Amino acid sequence: MLIVIPIFDGITALDAAGTYEVLRMLLEAEVVFAAETAGPCADGYGSLSLVATAALTDVTRADVLLVPGGPGARRRVADEPLLTWIRRVHATTEWTTSVCTGSLLLGAAGLLDGLEATTHWSAVSHLESYGATYTARRVVEQPGGVITAAGVSSGIDMALRLAELIAGRTVAEACQLTIEYDPQPPFDSGAYAKASPEVKEYLAARR
Repeated sequence: MLIVIPIFDGITALDAAGTYEVLRMLLEAEVVFAAETAGPCADGYGSLSLVATAALTDVTRADVLLVPGGPGARRRVADEPLLTWIRRVHATTEWTTSVCTGSLLLGAAGLLDGLEATTHWSAVSHLESYGATYTARRVVEQPGGVITAAGVSSGIDMALRLAELIAGRTVAEACQLTIEYDPQPPFDSGAYAKASPEVKEYLAARR
């Protein structure tokens, strides 16, 4: 089973790394990180890099396409070579998925028009400009094997759900136990609707 994760400068590393840690455990899974050219891609802060082992042009198919987000995803919504590649690989997949603002690339490629989808809370209007209907659920499954996940950490939830769909609940729960994913956050501020006005004002002032 070929799992392809396109990466780019400006990626949010956990979008890719969190899902990778789950999906790499599936039997016979081959995970390929692909970029415009093989080599390192820096995250949005320029302090952490992920390494692509293949160029996009070398990858023509996938069983699972997983598009991460980050500030670099927002900058590439008009990158026609990347969007064309997403469309072409999507046509071969059983599952086309995204994490965080990776859904903006799926939307820009025309894959979310008329579908429900999710993304990072700060990108809702941008997502809906592509014809998608935003929902605040952490993981949104749609016909045609399209699954979108909300911001960053929800990618792990999406990967576990995908593992269940591919290999069954026992395998998915084994993946969860292996990474000891047992969220018990110290604050209940992980969704925009739950955050206090003070937290929202703080983030607005930093943008």
